[in-house]
Amino acid sequence: MKFLAGEFDVAVIGAGHAGIEAGLAAARLGCKTGVFTINMDAVGNCPCNPSIGGTAKGHLVREIDALGGEMGKAADECFLQSRMLNKGKGPAVHSLRAQIDRRAYSTRMKHTLELQDKLELRQAEIISLEKDEDGIWLLTTRLEAIYKAKAVILATGTYLGGKIYVGDVSYESGPDGMFPAKYLPESLEKMGMSIRRFKTGTPARVLRSSIDFTDLEEQSGDEPIVPFSYDTDDPGENKVKCYVSWTNENTKKVILDNIDRSPMYSGKIEGIGPRYCPSIEDKIVRFSDKPRHQLFIEPCGLDTEEMYIQGMSSSLPEDVQLAFYHTIKGLEHCTVMRPAYAIEYFCADPIQMNSTLEFREFPGLYGAGQFNGSSGYEEAAAQGLVAGINAALKIQGREPFILDRASSYIGTLIDDLVTKGCNDPYRMMTSRSEYRLILRQDNADVRLTPLGRKIGLIKDERWEKFNNKLAKINAELERVRKTVLSPTDELNAILRDNNTSEVATGIRLCDLIKRPQLSYDILTPVDRTRTETDRTVLEQVEIEIKYEGYIKRQLIIIDQVRRLESKLLPVDIDYSKIEGLRLEAREKLNKVRPENIGQAGRISGVSPADISVLIIYLSTLPKNGREKNNDN
Repeated sequence: MKFLAGEFDVAVIGAGHAGIEAGLAAARLGCKTGVFTINMDAVGNCPCNPSIGGTAKGHLVREIDALGGEMGKAADECFLQSRMLNKGKGPAVHSLRAQIDRRAYSTRMKHTLELQDKLELRQAEIISLEKDEDGIWLLTTRLEAIYKAKAVILATGTYLGGKIYVGDVSYESGPDGMFPAKYLPESLEKMGMSIRRFKTGTPARVLRSSIDFTDLEEQSGDEPIVPFSYDTDDPGENKVKCYVSWTNENTKKVILDNIDRSPMYSGKIEGIGPRYCPSIEDKIVRFSDKPRHQLFIEPCGLDTEEMYIQGMSSSLPEDVQLAFYHTIKGLEHCTVMRPAYAIEYFCADPIQMNSTLEFREFPGLYGAGQFNGSSGYEEAAAQGLVAGINAALKIQGREPFILDRASSYIGTLIDDLVTKGCNDPYRMMTSRSEYRLILRQDNADVRLTPLGRKIGLIKDERWEKFNNKLAKINAELERVRKTVLSPTDELNAILRDNNTSEVATGIRLCDLIKRPQLSYDILTPVDRTRTETDRTVLEQVEIEIKYEGYIKRQLIIIDQVRRLESKLLPVDIDYSKIEGLRLEAREKLNKVRPENIGQAGRISGVSPADISVLIIYLSTLPKNGREKNNDN
């Protein structure tokens, strides 16, 4: 018999990376929050790679932390090895990545939810979702308990209608052998929501003692360690090594000889897989000219002997997996503890949502993470944070929180999803942003911590620490711009040794730092007035000086774009009735429902000529309410 089990301001369905950030944000903003998970032991689980960060993903983690989220802090506490990727390139693409202890991370996140005021963590499968006559959401569990909520956030990950594929074998399941969310998809479709099938996969885990590390390339962590969180003062030490190996012609032959046994190629899998993280069989077929593919052998934790084979996800049968793993150097005699698998699941078309991640047709209902068609823990956590913030703000009658593309990678991620949609699992990459030089991971706090403070997620101690850092940056910038170095023999020797021109007169320190051949460290012997030793401060100052001209040009472009985004489009506009718009533009605009002219211009199929028509159309409308101040 059904019974009323509880009432919440915000209910979060799912306790993966999106659900965690959503639940914590809503509760920390003062809303009574319920977080529902099919299995309490799967809170914060990392069913695929046991790592946080990576190219562009490290930017997202830094931004989550800058806004007051949890992922960066947890990663710092549970990391096994930390590395800064792309150090040989410019600062715009430097990205932090940490191998983590997946069980420690899960335990830490679960405990954080349990200790959070105004948050209740519940083990329950939500099987239906509907609204009552008062506009309150009703969530029904498989055990027939009913919960009421003013707002609901769907963060179901790969559980929603999950189905596992290994060769000819397929069965209903969530990741890591968990139960799937079997009944909720039918409820969502009954509401009128557009959902579709996507697919992802994960490699095998192998027994450490069965690996021959003798001839494998070692990957050590960085020293000193750079933490994800701006709150982490002592990140600790690297604890493990990772290893690199390669596929070969024998690996390729085993896979191609059995490609007909792959459910992806036999047509059994309907879902669309990730373009930028393909299975090993997909790599072999798509890049047939490549003689080999790189793979990484990484530990899953300190208290387990499982090793993760990154770059080798597969849905081939288990016997074929054993055969191709055994062709690889170091894995010739490996014992597979968990075979690789593909998982197919339901997700929503994100074009149904606005920039707050609220469904336009279902007020009070939000989506986050893989439910929105994205892939990756970091992408999920970023969306969860934004959805949780906006659900709380709406309940409290406050202004929505919207990040634009020029403010953050989070803003770029969400704008891409809700404006362009995605035909395959979306993955964040640095190339997706037009403003990479502005949106660096090193300055995420400068860009976003004031916004986190305004929302209410950045507390006094963190705010004071941030302002102290800003003061140090400004003081150091002023010093290097005012300091003039004399043309001494010592200085000119340094300049000659670094292949840059000598000086005959005094020169400002900032002008020397600006030279590509020079840096703070190189100039230390002649920079005798420097007292600042904080590496994060010096890094910010050096980047600001070296890229000053480029940064100024990007800021001008951002200002121009934001002027377009200040021109709001009426929510009830019927684009089919606007004369001058092309047919394709009318269809796309009516489907996406852009919030402003800037967003309209990013829709595929909407041309500059169509934008001109929209601007002229707006000029004929009453001005009240059509312009906004963009504080983000």
